[in-house]
Amino acid sequence: MLWKDRRQSGNVEDRRGQSPRMPGGFGRGGRPIQIPLGRGVGGGGISGIVILVVIFFALRACGIDPLQILEGGPIGGGSNVSVDRAPTGQPTDEEAQFVSVVLAETEDVWNGIFQAEGQTYREPSMVLFSNQVQSACGFASSASGPFYCPGDSKVYIDLGFFRELSQKFGASGDFAQAYVVAHEVGHHVQNLIGVLPEFNRQRQRMSQTEANQMSTRVELQADCFAGIWAHFTAQKGLLEDGDIEEALNAAHQIGDDTLQRRTQGYVVPESFNHGTSEQRATWFSNGFRNGRLADCDTFNNPV
Repeated sequence: MLWKDRRQSGNVEDRRGQSPRMPGGFGRGGRPIQIPLGRGVGGGGISGIVILVVIFFALRACGIDPLQILEGGPIGGGSNVSVDRAPTGQPTDEEAQFVSVVLAETEDVWNGIFQAEGQTYREPSMVLFSNQVQSACGFASSASGPFYCPGDSKVYIDLGFFRELSQKFGASGDFAQAYVVAHEVGHHVQNLIGVLPEFNRQRQRMSQTEANQMSTRVELQADCFAGIWAHFTAQKGLLEDGDIEEALNAAHQIGDDTLQRRTQGYVVPESFNHGTSEQRATWFSNGFRNGRLADCDTFNNPV
């Protein structure tokens, strides 16, 4: 990806080297939404979320603005952030600069998409941390992998994850890393359009099997939204040869079936909560192909 000398996001909060406050339990935002090295979103009726997404895509098809209907006011903590930065106002190490540029590129894309709907995109923040972090969703360690917390509208990443992604899981390349960031930002988009709030409400009444099935659809939609971002990034001429292949390989390497086969030697399909390797690559490709939200309806199409 051609990222050097491009704008870095002003929404990066660098907490690396800081000791987090010990948690007092989960915040009101619910559990973090995580990349699959951590546990998936758990919890409890599918019908409500399916109806929500049916309405969302039906209204779009009719030219009616669904975002105003679904948002229902601000989502998340919404407080001023104290940001630790280099004197220039941006991180100085290359890994942090890269994810800051990727975040800025997602801001450009999603601001444009939301403006086309007559809406304002509320940009998420990205928190860089090392080892452990406290979020509005609770206390997390690096072992959880990158995650999005709907309680404070922040993406949390320990950059050491990218080395593990490359060395342990065979998903190398800068665009594999960009895919991870874009996936987590995809969860933020879901938060804004009402998908995550509805899932958080419904999952308390779901069986574990139902929750896993719905979690898979939520995760695959975030993959598809990452593909939408890649579509518009390609239109800017920022992609290099092999970038999409890097993203597809990353999607494959972190599929539930591939991870289970690697870690335990067999797969348990009923425990899947992020999607198979094939599903994750397919839905990323769906978003990348045309860059349309309508191509990301994982709730009313076979996954």
